[in-house]
Amino acid sequence: MLVLGIETSCDETGVALYHGDRGLLGHVLHSQARLHADYGGVVPELASRDHVRRLLPLAARLLGETGSRLAELSAVAYTEGPGLAGALLVGAATAHGLAYALRVPALGVHHLEAHLLSPLLSRPAPAFPFVALLVSGGHTQLMRVDGVGDYELLGETLDDAAGEAFDKTAKLLGLGYPGGPALARLAVDGTAGRFRLPRPMLSSGDLDFSFSGLKIAVLTLLRDRALDGAACADLAAEIEAAITEVLVAKSLAALRHAGLNRLVVAGGVGANLTLRGRLAVAARAHGVQAFYPELEFCTDNGAMIAFAAAMRLKSSSLIPPPSSLAFTVRPRWELETATQND
Repeated sequence: MLVLGIETSCDETGVALYHGDRGLLGHVLHSQARLHADYGGVVPELASRDHVRRLLPLAARLLGETGSRLAELSAVAYTEGPGLAGALLVGAATAHGLAYALRVPALGVHHLEAHLLSPLLSRPAPAFPFVALLVSGGHTQLMRVDGVGDYELLGETLDDAAGEAFDKTAKLLGLGYPGGPALARLAVDGTAGRFRLPRPMLSSGDLDFSFSGLKIAVLTLLRDRALDGAACADLAAEIEAAITEVLVAKSLAALRHAGLNRLVVAGGVGANLTLRGRLAVAARAHGVQAFYPELEFCTDNGAMIAFAAAMRLKSSSLIPPPSSLAFTVRPRWELETATQND
């Protein structure tokens, strides 16, 4: 079984090949960060057009680098949602066109499911069941995962996600795009505690999140005073501390609620080293195993799409029919509805 995976949900074009027996054969990725930097955020139309330019050349490059041929493909997988509608359509149309020509199935994959399963690409891989902390772009969720396609939502953000909180507060500090990594780099030179920011819903007694109040607190602080370079670094460190403290506390509460001791952290914010360090300390203290994807698989990538599709094919007794060129995308799509029979 050889699956070609295509990821075009936002501002990164990813392509990968996953073999059922040999594992990940290779993956290539193009980031649009420079394209959108002047605008301070992703411009959907520019993102879609760049996917059109990049996708097929990246696929041809990957096939050449891995010594693979299109005729060897068993399926073509693509991100069906959630994401930017135009960007999703580029990947979906390409996948269905290839699949139709090759008379193989085209498989739509849930973007967050792919993130959730991405730590299984690493070694050691977590065993089911586990709790997953999904911190990807506009999503912050805690899920109980009992198997491929078997997900239960435990808690989620009520407004801004953790990634949005990083990006929006970075913009308030005048940092470049993408804001989250820029803020994390600045925080390295700062010390948390000089400024005291709220830890929203830290003691709410449930597993939900809210980060919009943190953004407002930073905005209010910056309106009241002008900060020099050292103070900005200290504020960045405090922002990072506030966000990661909430994420760690809620993750531990979710593990207790589920009666499990395995935690998977996935999504772009999962690459944050402060979050990983705090979770490592908490895991040792509470007898928890924490699993992460490799850093290259934290952000959007084709490898997680190809792998998720391969896991679906492996766990299903039904062989999908070849693509009929009829397809849709789902810019909004709840993860718990992405079941094995969806």
